Amino acid sequence: MGEMEARAEVDIWNYVFGYTKMGVVKCAIELGVADAIENHGSPMPLSELAAVLRCEPSRLYRIMRFLVHHQVFTEEPITQHSTGFSLTPLSRCLIKHGEKTMASFILLESSPTMLGPWHSLSARVLESGNMPPFEAANGTDIWSYTEANPGHSKLFNDAMACGARVTVPAVIEVCPEVFDGVKSLVDVGGGNGTALSLLVKAFPWIRGINFDLPHNAAVAPKIDGIENVGGDMFMSVPNADAVFLMWVLHDWDDEECIRILKKCREAIPEYKGKAIIVEAVVEQDKDDELESARLMLDMVIMAHTNKGRQRTLREWSYVLQESGFSRFNVTPIRAVQSVIEAYP
Repeated sequence: MGEMEARAEVDIWNYVFGYTKMGVVKCAIELGVADAIENHGSPMPLSELAAVLRCEPSRLYRIMRFLVHHQVFTEEPITQHSTGFSLTPLSRCLIKHGEKTMASFILLESSPTMLGPWHSLSARVLESGNMPPFEAANGTDIWSYTEANPGHSKLFNDAMACGARVTVPAVIEVCPEVFDGVKSLVDVGGGNGTALSLLVKAFPWIRGINFDLPHNAAVAPKIDGIENVGGDMFMSVPNADAVFLMWVLHDWDDEECIRILKKCREAIPEYKGKAIIVEAVVEQDKDDELESARLMLDMVIMAHTNKGRQRTLREWSYVLQESGFSRFNVTPIRAVQSVIEAYP
């Protein structure tokens, strides 16, 4: 067997069992493996890890062997005859209450509700494919399902909060000047207010308005400097110096984006207002190591929304101009998303 054929055989097995890594990582999150190692202080012997987690040692070992092989954890010597498990930068993202945890995001995407739509993706791609995959799997669209299922709604909002804790600090670090002169900021689709709370903490002169559907606004925590407001972004958006939209517009098609952005434009001052959009810009730099993640996110959006998409720079230009914004600029940050500032 030649080198290319051998590589292909390895790759195809990775595709065949591609779901395995997510399933095992989900298992590790549910067991609290990363939390236990963090609390113990690395490295942690298997016997102690099994005792703390109340796991059967031989089965836990097989889980850890797999995750060490995939560099999620490491195994290090403790003594000449014993080893223990340690955290890596990757497994630190699995700590349930870590500063930049992605645990809730993984639990959302690996839930039966979110996995089901992948079985209907091919039917959607066909020319005759009309029913969105999420609706085919769950009987209704993602927003109606989330509103009717409080448990899934919390999982969804917790996952979005995970994303915010990773992305917003990158925004603050790379382009803090975006918020100069902004005295009031409405976060459109702000969920439980995590993103806005990080912004208000960094820029305390900002009065924040966390705007989301009524069932989300009703359960959002009360945070100093932030008002939780329920409503429908397709109908109206609260007035402010600037609007903030993070991972919102990719859920909708161009026509729906334009409707949302027109309401945002109506909510800001004509001459000094702006929209601050934090979204992926695909194909902007194909050599960027995060481009693969952007393209994967595009597939997630295809599977989970009715008409959403990740947009290229040209596609962003179209929806912004059609919404009445006269100019915009894009600033890449150290994240999957970029910062798009759009002006009336």
